[in-house]
Amino acid sequence: MQNILSNITITVNPKLFVKNPETSDLGKKIISQSIILINEIGFEDFTFKKLGEKIGSNESSIYRYFESKHKLLLYLCSWYWAWMEYRMLFSITNISDPLEKLKRAITIVTEKIDDDTQTLHINEAVLNQIIIAEFTKTLLTKEVDEENKEGFFLVYKSVINRLISIIEEVNPNYSFSKSLASSIVEGSLHQHFLKDHLKTITNCNENNSPTDFYIELAYKTLKK
Repeated sequence: MQNILSNITITVNPKLFVKNPETSDLGKKIISQSIILINEIGFEDFTFKKLGEKIGSNESSIYRYFESKHKLLLYLCSWYWAWMEYRMLFSITNISDPLEKLKRAITIVTEKIDDDTQTLHINEAVLNQIIIAEFTKTLLTKEVDEENKEGFFLVYKSVINRLISIIEEVNPNYSFSKSLASSIVEGSLHQHFLKDHLKTITNCNENNSPTDFYIELAYKTLKK
């Protein structure tokens, strides 16, 4: 699968950037180093000035690619979910059994992420940590409705919609396929966060992963 994914170009909504960062070495450096810096200090303390110091470039050069750090975070999240959707699609290709398809799809969206060495300027393992800690900050804003109209969350919703369709294959009579699918995708991020930081309020640990939990939850929920 990695060899196939290496030949795919991840497409991100062009409204999220001023200049496509994938088109230059500086743009790619902005992406790679912003991932590292946000993971190190958190999104609240992250600034373009600090990023500029890290990459040895003027703050103004970063603004030529992104108009704000919020748009940069939206870009990173969109890239991640697009990458996740490709992985999901390849994992279920030629799988006819709906339950096996569901298991594979849930595994993709809930498992611990390793770095994909095919994308040299993006460390997906570190980006996954940012998604776990910061993704809800792109949603819980006053601008969410307008940004949704602009299509900023389209790829995130596409991942969930693909999971919805698989759930409906497993049990067409289940009335809450959308709620279950969105709970699996969003909830897995929360369980990973709890596993790492608030261990006493989750059963997820080194022996019981969020993937184990959500596969069991989905199977028992959808059992006919």
